[in-house]
Amino acid sequence: MSTAGVTSTVDLRAASPWSHLLLLLSLAGLLFFLNLGGIGLTDRDEGRNAEAGREMFETGDWISPTFNYEPRYAKPVLLYWLMSLSYRLFGVSEFAARFPSAVFGVALILLQYAFLRRWRGTPVDLFSGLMLLLNVEIIGLGRMALTDSVLVFFTTLALYGFWSGLHASTDPGTGLQGSERHVMWLFYVGMALATLTKGPVGVVVPLLTAALYLTWTKRWGQFWRHGFPMAGVLVFALLALPWYAAMLAIHGSAYTASAQANTVGRFLNPMEGHSFTVLFYIPVLLFGFFPWSALLPFALHAAFRDWREARGTPSRELELFAALWVAGVFLFFTLSSTRLPHYIAPLFPAAAVLTASYWHRCVADPATRGARASIHVMMGLGYTLALGLAALPPLYSTFAETIAKEFPAATEADLGIGPYAAATILVVGMALVGYFGLWETRRAGAFWAAGASIALVGLIAIQVSLPRLSRYFIAPPQELAFTAGLNLGPQDRLILYGPPRPSAVFYARRKAIVIHPGEEENIRPYLKEPGRTMILLPARLKSKLPEEAADYPVILQRYGYLLLANEPMVKVPAAQPPPDLLRIPGH
Repeated sequence: MSTAGVTSTVDLRAASPWSHLLLLLSLAGLLFFLNLGGIGLTDRDEGRNAEAGREMFETGDWISPTFNYEPRYAKPVLLYWLMSLSYRLFGVSEFAARFPSAVFGVALILLQYAFLRRWRGTPVDLFSGLMLLLNVEIIGLGRMALTDSVLVFFTTLALYGFWSGLHASTDPGTGLQGSERHVMWLFYVGMALATLTKGPVGVVVPLLTAALYLTWTKRWGQFWRHGFPMAGVLVFALLALPWYAAMLAIHGSAYTASAQANTVGRFLNPMEGHSFTVLFYIPVLLFGFFPWSALLPFALHAAFRDWREARGTPSRELELFAALWVAGVFLFFTLSSTRLPHYIAPLFPAAAVLTASYWHRCVADPATRGARASIHVMMGLGYTLALGLAALPPLYSTFAETIAKEFPAATEADLGIGPYAAATILVVGMALVGYFGLWETRRAGAFWAAGASIALVGLIAIQVSLPRLSRYFIAPPQELAFTAGLNLGPQDRLILYGPPRPSAVFYARRKAIVIHPGEEENIRPYLKEPGRTMILLPARLKSKLPEEAADYPVILQRYGYLLLANEPMVKVPAAQPPPDLLRIPGH
């Protein structure tokens, strides 16, 4: 064992757990909360979720989610409850819409640390917490108004409760057989709350993982004796089913048909063009979990290779559990016909368990199989990502005209210095990873070089690149929608014409009439109604409007978007709106 490996381990073990918690809490708070409301809501899911939560907050209907004041059955209710509470605390804003995701992102990192501290100890607990935090996918999900950050927390809580409850009765070193096994109740509570967050997947991920593990290790008997299965099912039903029962009672077959389409239908058939290839999740995992994904193949191989030797030692058998978790979730979503990058996020905590355990061995024993190869893979992925970032600005310039068909301001904007700065950090960071990682007596430094690189790239994205993109690509229609909402009365009309922009409904804070390209004739009846009519559209589509709207004056225009009205005078919002008004991104 090298001196450096021993020194690194001793130093980390000597550190107070409170110092580790402070590091994790500070870094997670920075990456999840910094400038959280600094960019507009992205379309489509962020805009839909945030508006559904706002409408629930406005109407006080805590059972039936709506979007644009029409039933929204695509997702269960828990995220909307959390958003409604956030709006009550902070007012309606992008920050408030994203606040639940950020809170559960921080909670996930703390849960990871606490669990690994209990079952693996230092330094694996700290490595695992930092690996789970410092990757593109988890940072991104913790900063978006999506269901996934909340879902991942509850599926992870369920599986850590399952593991802890199952092994408390077999770990002779705990002395807690009579009490700690009751942590198993978290298995059922976590599944119930995950199901209220995103539907059946909240059950599938924990049950699939638990079933694979119990089958592989032949522990079904132990689970039936100590896992409270019958009472647990009752707890799950009491927590998860009342809302579903209420929806069924209120909406009947309309709800069941939509729910089936968004669960079983999404698994069996690609929806909204999100099919992709069956290999889709390989690059998603490699770059979404970068840089730690470089360690994952070797960690998986070691977990399956050594599981018999580890049997009976919970701290080591945990790696098999994590490996089955990763493999099962990855395979399940690969078999699904609808594929999106964030679908596999529930496997990231298990991946962090594996990679942290493997990295600890690589540092403690430089001869660990695959150690040098994993460093080379990490460097290769990092340089590939750096090359891609550096190529973004020239590629953007080449395809700006094509991009402008979807985002009108594309030809007026550039990506700025952000991609080049991020590429430079990755090049330097990966060079340091190679310097430390391939030098066996200094290998521990490779972890900090890789982690610092991702943290700095994340901060550049948060503070430089994303606000710039928001200004040109996200904010323009939202600013015009906000202006329209200020000027329209309850009986007036806002027509959103063009490619779908669900977030515009959130910013207008009123029901909108949505007209897609090719449906221009559907606009005509609304133009005949009394009162004020406003039309928000991309400038390139103005010529396609019905002739009745051809003379509508342009009230405001913003980076390729127009706001038209049949009455010319409008109240333009000030640069600093009052606290009770929705903040306008970009002002």
